[in-house]
Amino acid sequence: MGSNGRGARNDPTGKGAAIKTIRQAKAQLSKLIARAEAGEEIVIARGGQPAVKLTPIRKRATKRRFGALKGKLSLPDAFFFGPLPEEELKLWEGGD
Repeated sequence: MGSNGRGARNDPTGKGAAIKTIRQAKAQLSKLIARAEAGEEIVIARGGQPAVKLTPIRKRATKRRFGALKGKLSLPDAFFFGPLPEEELKLWEGGD
């Protein structure tokens, strides 16, 4: 048993990961998954060498909904439909 009382061995990752043998991982898979979901790094070793790292799958951000900002932003019509300043108009028309 390692110093954390959870069967962790020396951590080759240098990040404080819990190292488990395949046999330990089989016996404790549900608990290891819960620990990984809580943010702990779990490494499973084969023959004393780290083989895989157990990490949670990050949840996707919610899907964007068209019109979600409707009514929350307002821009004056002049922002889009007003005349451009003379300097900017010349740049768009390729003038100097």
